Amino acid sequence: MATYFSARHHARDWLALTLFAALYVLLDWVSYIEPLLGLNITPWNPDPALGLVIWLKFGRRAAVPWFAALVLSEWWVRGLPAGWPLTLTLSLQLLIGYGLVGDALRRAFAQAETLDSRQRLFSWLGIVVTGLGLNGALYIALLWLSGFVAVGALVESAARFVIGDIVGVIVSMPLLWMLASHPGRAMLARVLRSWEAALYLLLSMVLVWGVFNGIIGSNEYKHFYFLFLPIIWAATRHGLAGTGLVAFTLQFGIILAVRSGRIIDIPFAELQLLGAALALVGFFVGAVVDEQRQMAEGLKQSLRLAAAGEMAAALAHELNQPMTALAAYGRACEHLLARGETGSLLRDTIGKMVCESGRAAEVVRRLREFFRTGAMHLETSSVAAIVKTVSAQFEAQCAAHQVSLVVVTEAGLDVRADRLQIELVVRNLLANAFDAVLTRTSPGARIEVSSKSLKGGRLLIAVRDNGPGVSNALAARLFEPFVSGKASGLGLGLVLSRAIVEAHGGHLWAQVSDQGLFSFILPLAQAGAPDAP
Repeated sequence: MATYFSARHHARDWLALTLFAALYVLLDWVSYIEPLLGLNITPWNPDPALGLVIWLKFGRRAAVPWFAALVLSEWWVRGLPAGWPLTLTLSLQLLIGYGLVGDALRRAFAQAETLDSRQRLFSWLGIVVTGLGLNGALYIALLWLSGFVAVGALVESAARFVIGDIVGVIVSMPLLWMLASHPGRAMLARVLRSWEAALYLLLSMVLVWGVFNGIIGSNEYKHFYFLFLPIIWAATRHGLAGTGLVAFTLQFGIILAVRSGRIIDIPFAELQLLGAALALVGFFVGAVVDEQRQMAEGLKQSLRLAAAGEMAAALAHELNQPMTALAAYGRACEHLLARGETGSLLRDTIGKMVCESGRAAEVVRRLREFFRTGAMHLETSSVAAIVKTVSAQFEAQCAAHQVSLVVVTEAGLDVRADRLQIELVVRNLLANAFDAVLTRTSPGARIEVSSKSLKGGRLLIAVRDNGPGVSNALAARLFEPFVSGKASGLGLGLVLSRAIVEAHGGHLWAQVSDQGLFSFILPLAQAGAPDAP
């Protein structure tokens, strides 16, 4: 059975390589425009781009089909202008050169299936430009040695061939590369499902038609800059995937215009250089956009992990009481059973155990909902109870380090909020204040937590400490991710705290001072609050 599946896989690979050879010859025929001396020296050669993508996928197994495609192209497209011996020699030389470029790309992109960063984009460009430049120079040198290219035409021939290869690969390879990989195809499918992609692809075709039919200005390439509009649009919205689609569409339109005779006064070589510049600008912008999106996704993941850490403290606190109660009721049941009690007292105790276990389950459910959907469980809670509950968790460590912890609350204030989340915010601010006062070298460390009502039905909760405070430079960046005033801090607690406060319709800020002061405002319950989800 394993041999059967291996044989099917092997046959499928060779079928793909055979189709590659046929498509390679077709691309050679399509791009055979303005050849020099009837040879394979044109301003645009997209076929090596296809060959390099296949080499990346199949490695040196692509050598035989690629060599066959090179020879077939010389016979079918150009009619063997150099004769069989020289054609076979030149095809072998090109294959070796392209293969070396392909091997370099395989080493450089062993762990990547697309160009998804500026570093990879520049690495790809460096390998392609250097490798194809050397390969093209050697190809022209062999033609010169064989007498097909005169000495006076060496520079023009080499420049034309090298530029044609480089331009063809730069414009065509990114899209072909994405089509050859599963992640790339999935990315392109997502882009093509977007209505915006349909708009900028339509704009690309309209602009090509307008520019080269003289509708936008004259039929000179000085109005070529209009074609930057769709490619920048695609790059900023869909990164390299969108750029690859637009670059291919523009190139296809330009080739159609050349084939139909619409472009007469513009040298095709200059047109292709402009097209390459257009594509490069788009690819660079697209790579930057893709990098920013990857960084944003990484930041979201870091924030989720940080939220898990912050919420774990709340979970531990909230579960501590019901678990302690469960243990106490369990011991009480043991005593009752030891005394032979089987009546109402035992049933009441068991009922209380069920109630406490339900409370613990509710805490876990609410936190799970928060992680999954960001949902809040809004309830009316006493502000004094929230502040005192969280402050009580710091009493032991404050006493152990001779830190004075003062709680000042205004009575009768209620807030409609997710109590777990608001406790998390207060706990985070108290933890930061505690860390700050521990840096004091003199005695008298002090932390004060206060709550009071403000005009307009608002609540102010403030955490003060006599630690080093917040400077202007730190305050400007304190609520950015990964910015912390502590050497061991992740710089995510305040980001999460501000997000929670703002989700409740409030605001959290830090006071610039020589001592620490963090405050946040929430709507009081009687003043209205966000509706429950």
